[in-house]
Amino acid sequence: MKNVLITGASGGIGRAISERFAKEGDILYIHYYQNVESIKEFIRLYPNISIVPVQANLASDNGVNELLNQIKGPIDTFIYTSGSSLFGLLQDVTKEQFQSLMTLHLSSPFYITQQLIPKMIERKTGNIIIVSSIWGQTGAACEAAYSMVKGGQIAFVKALAKELAPSGIRVNAIAPGAIQTKMNEHFSDEEKAMISEEIPLGRFGEPKEVADVAYFLASEESSYITGQVISVNGGWHC
Repeated sequence: MKNVLITGASGGIGRAISERFAKEGDILYIHYYQNVESIKEFIRLYPNISIVPVQANLASDNGVNELLNQIKGPIDTFIYTSGSSLFGLLQDVTKEQFQSLMTLHLSSPFYITQQLIPKMIERKTGNIIIVSSIWGQTGAACEAAYSMVKGGQIAFVKALAKELAPSGIRVNAIAPGAIQTKMNEHFSDEEKAMISEEIPLGRFGEPKEVADVAYFLASEESSYITGQVISVNGGWHC
């Protein structure tokens, strides 16, 4: 039985990852910011699992401290799924919007990881998984700031994996493509159809398909995999 911390657990991908781990009976710390009803529903669905809800705004400067103060005991697996997109021309991005993106996607996972790894190093075991994005790999027009921070996550994973490998800790990233989540609900049906035509598998992915990869990366079945970015994108922009 493992202690698993999942941030962004009230979102589509975070929720699916939480469900995947809950089915294995792990002890879950599930983070959310505002959507407490989703967390309450999740807890009701798994009454026999030890689930600790953790509330914090990871886009704020104090968010990391808010989160860590609610964690009791060492974490075996840390999965960072928190994120928000920003669509628009680069010159229209405000300082506040950019700072929020930087804090949520780069500063918060950095500082959380920094605080969690000493115990992992002591025990010579641990898993860190960052959910990045296809745009962190390829970049997207009108999403330059978002692509920038997601690319930064990937660079962080690759560097940290080399640093922590001697301590038996594995660090990997997942780069989802177009997934059926609320983040993509702003697309019209026509726009979704056009995107699906560009994807070799011809459809959007499901959150469960990302969750299955996250569980694999946290399991002993991937014991020789670290520093990798696993694309879950249906062949889009390969």
